[in-house]
Amino acid sequence: MNEYDSNRIYDIAKKIHYTKTQRLEEADCYVLNTCHIREKATEKVYHDIGRVKKEFKNKKKPIVIITGCVAQAEGEILIDREKYIDAVLGPQSYQHLNETIRKIEKESKRINSTEFNTVEKFDTLNLLKNSNNEISTFLTIQEGCDKFCKFCVVPYTRGAEFSRSMDEILNEANELVANGAREITLLGQNVNSYNFKGKKLSNLIHEISKIENLLRIRYTTSHPLDFSEDLIKIHEVCSKLMPLIHLPVQSGSNSILKSMNRKHSKEEYLDTVKKLKKINPKIKFSSDFIIGYPGETENDFIDTLKLIEKMEYINIYSYVFSPRPGTPAANMEQVNREVAKQRLKVFQEKAAKIKMCYRENLFNKQSLVLFENKIENSDKYFGRDEYLNSVVVKSNEDLKGKIFEVKILNGNQSTLVGMIKKKIKETPQYNNVRN
Repeated sequence: MNEYDSNRIYDIAKKIHYTKTQRLEEADCYVLNTCHIREKATEKVYHDIGRVKKEFKNKKKPIVIITGCVAQAEGEILIDREKYIDAVLGPQSYQHLNETIRKIEKESKRINSTEFNTVEKFDTLNLLKNSNNEISTFLTIQEGCDKFCKFCVVPYTRGAEFSRSMDEILNEANELVANGAREITLLGQNVNSYNFKGKKLSNLIHEISKIENLLRIRYTTSHPLDFSEDLIKIHEVCSKLMPLIHLPVQSGSNSILKSMNRKHSKEEYLDTVKKLKKINPKIKFSSDFIIGYPGETENDFIDTLKLIEKMEYINIYSYVFSPRPGTPAANMEQVNREVAKQRLKVFQEKAAKIKMCYRENLFNKQSLVLFENKIENSDKYFGRDEYLNSVVVKSNEDLKGKIFEVKILNGNQSTLVGMIKKKIKETPQYNNVRN
């Protein structure tokens, strides 16, 4: 979502004739778009500001603006502690970027704008053409979360759940495809809670799938509680919807899930998985896990290991619990840090073995790969298969924006290497899925 927001921030700044530069020393305005979900996010802001201060030590200072969730959570602290910062804009306030820049230019005034105004933000963005021209791109359809998991800062930095209108989303999706997008990932902090005037995510996917030249649709991130029957069903009938679902569970222990306020049990999670695989056996899963959550016992940790063995996730994002200021879990009794780090090591080793076993089973088999770009200074192209696996092939032909059948030769944890077999001329029809 920060990548999407950063692209839209640039679309806004273009209205007052700012252009992108890849060279820091050329910047007249430096915008740092931040995330607060991980530990030490605030310290990274100060580190980055230090880099800017060093670069401009003997030059005219650029306007420095901090946007995103760190700005929302700690705006006053940032302004008070670091005088080099000219403004902080929360994730629901960056529509004010241009007027903020103009005020700073005219008045040298420091600004803190962290009000929640999601409607105003998207009303502003709807008036601006999305200039992103990547083959695989993101499109925000929903923001905020009402679940209040005890470890999560999102409800405090992004606010309550808000769904954009289908017309807005479809207009932007058509813009992106006209720009060259062939794959769109629909984004939300809780994307499968999307609901605009009774229209759900399944309805939106159905409508977006009608866009000519759009080859693939994905969505992330889902909450297990909001995986409705209609959303499960769309995985049977929509051939453009990819068979990888990112479905965070966070823990394999029911007692920890309850302590987290996840509002679902391990059994309910597995029941949703069973329904999805029944409707489309090609579906595979990735997930998020927090290791060392307050109160986690050795038995809780063993339950989590058992779950990843049962699920055979093809990708896992895992972290030691880091308390976020202002969340209930920050005030709970913490697991010994060294114990938590050791558990994470054991967990990640097991997850890596599961992932590598899955990847080795792809060797000498065919995958459908959408190619996104040519690797600089080489004859190789980079793409992703249906399951978001990175694939690299050699080619003298321009593969960008096209789907090819690729034979996977070898690979490692991060990248698969293959060779082109044949071009897929039309939208691929995936097994066990019908139009």
